[in-house]
Amino acid sequence: MKKIHIIGLGLLGGSFGLGARQKFPELIITGTDANPQNLKDALTLGIITEAKETPDADTDLVILATPADTLGKILIDTLNQVGENTLVFDVGSTKAKLCGMMADHPKRKQYLAAHPIAGTEYSGPKAAMADLLNRKVLIICELEKTDLHLKEKAYQLFDALNLKLRFMDPEEHDRHLAFVSHLSHISSFMLGETVLQKMADDKNIFDMAGSGFASTVRLAKSSPAMWAPIFTENKENILSALDGYIANLKAFREKIAKEDSKGLLEEMTEINKIRDILELGK
Repeated sequence: MKKIHIIGLGLLGGSFGLGARQKFPELIITGTDANPQNLKDALTLGIITEAKETPDADTDLVILATPADTLGKILIDTLNQVGENTLVFDVGSTKAKLCGMMADHPKRKQYLAAHPIAGTEYSGPKAAMADLLNRKVLIICELEKTDLHLKEKAYQLFDALNLKLRFMDPEEHDRHLAFVSHLSHISSFMLGETVLQKMADDKNIFDMAGSGFASTVRLAKSSPAMWAPIFTENKENILSALDGYIANLKAFREKIAKEDSKGLLEEMTEINKIRDILELGK
């Protein structure tokens, strides 16, 4: 592997670039970003070695790390440009729509549908970290549809970055992510909005905010430009997750209204079991 091209030089794209350069010092990494400042920062920070709109003919890997609603067009345009020895993979949070779009593409074997479960609440090239992907899970969908020899190029990078590979059906991926990722962000954004609305009446409310509030609302600092498209791209699964969440909130509210201390205690004790599940997943 000698050359990588990255489209989208924010947190994930930038972290792939930094991590790859750390592991392969001689690697040539070109890239582009719709935001001129991101492109400038990526060059300054050493995420890429050269700014280029399109990948060179001899590029081994092209990484697509742009907002979810832009990936389809960029993926098709990129596949139409690259030679037969180039593999293109995306790092988007939704997979079913992309995989469906690519089903009959003549260069389908040159595409790998991937999603690293990694990130922070910060965005842009300055948020990128060389070790962001270390020991993180990377979900791959429809692996069998990618050319055997081409995916070895991606595996070389994934192995160097110490990613843990998992394999999943694209529809299953989107359904699960709606609950364990997308719903979490919606919940955090809405908590932030509720507190901001209260702040209009009570300027001192943040003086009482402790670590519990900070950790719960942390995701509300995430990039709206990235998350708004995810919510619409995975609409059906997210609406289903939201329906269940809202129903649980209403039921919990009812217990509080009735001063049902026993019911609240029992419900929260049952929910505490999630600690064991999360420990198993580490």
